[in-house]
Amino acid sequence: MNPNTTWEIPARAKREGINSAIPSNWTIPNPASEQTDLTGDYIRSFLTDREIEVTETDAVGITEKTCSGEWTAVEVTGAFCKRAGIAHRLVNCLHEVFFDAAVEDARRLDAYFAQYGKPIGPLHGLPVSLKDQFHVKGVETTMGYVGWIGTFEGNPNDARRCVVESQLVRELRSLGAILYCKTSVPMTLMSGETANNIIGYVPNPKNTNLSAGGSSGGEAALIALRGSPCGFGTDIGGSIRSPAGWNGIFGLRPSAGRVSYQGAANSMDGQNTILSVVGPMATTARSLTLLFKGVLSQEPWLHDPLVVELPWRSDVESELQGMIERSRGGRSELAFGIMHHDGLVRPHPPADRAMRMVEQTLKRLGHKVIEWNPPSHRTAIDIAAETFSMDGGHDVRHQLGLSGEPPVPNILVKKGEQMTASEIAALNVKKREYQKQYMDYWNSTAASTGTGRPVDGVICPLGVQAATIPGKYNHVGYTTFLSALDYTGIAIPVTCADKRVDVPRVDMDFLNDADREIQSQYDAEAYDGGPVGVQLFGRRFQEEKMLMLAEYMSAEIEKDFKE
Repeated sequence: MNPNTTWEIPARAKREGINSAIPSNWTIPNPASEQTDLTGDYIRSFLTDREIEVTETDAVGITEKTCSGEWTAVEVTGAFCKRAGIAHRLVNCLHEVFFDAAVEDARRLDAYFAQYGKPIGPLHGLPVSLKDQFHVKGVETTMGYVGWIGTFEGNPNDARRCVVESQLVRELRSLGAILYCKTSVPMTLMSGETANNIIGYVPNPKNTNLSAGGSSGGEAALIALRGSPCGFGTDIGGSIRSPAGWNGIFGLRPSAGRVSYQGAANSMDGQNTILSVVGPMATTARSLTLLFKGVLSQEPWLHDPLVVELPWRSDVESELQGMIERSRGGRSELAFGIMHHDGLVRPHPPADRAMRMVEQTLKRLGHKVIEWNPPSHRTAIDIAAETFSMDGGHDVRHQLGLSGEPPVPNILVKKGEQMTASEIAALNVKKREYQKQYMDYWNSTAASTGTGRPVDGVICPLGVQAATIPGKYNHVGYTTFLSALDYTGIAIPVTCADKRVDVPRVDMDFLNDADREIQSQYDAEAYDGGPVGVQLFGRRFQEEKMLMLAEYMSAEIEKDFKE
């Protein structure tokens, strides 16, 4: 970055402000060049034993202690603020730091507990991080744009700056959560890597030669380093699921209309063909459930016109729990589809191995597993590509033009004509017809499962790579198709790339030229250590079912392959 350009002056000031908000006594030396894994023992070396204990407890474990009074909110908040500050020094994962305000909130929670002997809500004293799209009172939102610094979403005269709060933020406060930081995003949000001209590039904490993913890359990297037990991201083409899988954590993409987006910043606001959705990210599957149930308990449909009045369905939970218990008794009632590749590009060896591991576990449990051969995902990818470019790149060019900043590498700024109303209508019809074809295919699997029902869920790769080499994220189809369908999807961590096992394929029959090119990019040495996850998905509004299946499956996979 050139310090003499006009846009760099506010960018540099903002960057220095973020860094100066982190206490100087938390400063750590730069890692040696050969230190590519910053997780585990490396980041622990800068913490006390007590801080490690607190920050390596998952969200459910934390709330069990804070809601009983065993741990104070102040202690828990302080430990996570410190670890988050250190995480930022390592991987540039934070955009906003408001640790002092968080500690004050924690003190009020502790005072409430001391007076009344009970928690404020089920998330009492739980630190929750947020992707930098959510508005928090007294805190700026830049969404990676230099032109948004000192403004409200690019408008310097809008009185809502630092005053308004997103609906999700209000819900989390009501539940007793502690908000303490907002995390890095790529400018435009439409990128599989996280970089902008304010904070720079976010590398993968497990292998810093790889990417943390995007657009919820800062959120995923922070949680991977246990600088947060859980948080919220957004997803329009894989922006929760991909970074979650690439960082070895869990992430939920719910169907549109279950979690409130009201009052959050966004790109191409008003584009409704494929909606961006809000979802939780966490270190464990049960933590996703805690957060999801929590925000539903706040009845968001009363405050957001786009949220469906659909509370947590305990009957779905009970029914599935019964099926799981009977399966453990040797009477499986569950069936799964499995899609090893999408017919367009095969996954690299580490991702392929993760798929085979999951399939092995499902079969060991006695579940029926059938090959998933749906309508072509090429159609879904084409629908998404048309949707994301329907404004001809106007929104992105406008936001960059506010400051004159250039796009960072790996950000595509499209130039073209905006779609007409009739063209958008035709695209919506195309999407609806594709959704119906996929629905019919799903229903048809009832003839193959042996349960009398269609498959309960489907497993597929999260992407081609185990994370990705910067600039090499070339196939988004494994996550984008779910967005076009508006299906529920969850990223489940499985393993890490291993150069000794995940060797390049030889004498391979390529699906097409794109497959040939992407397979040629596989480098076992470069990807070594990169986290690998899989995607579990269900039909629309099947969040309760997918969350329970994810918790069940991840526990069984760990039993089979615990290292």
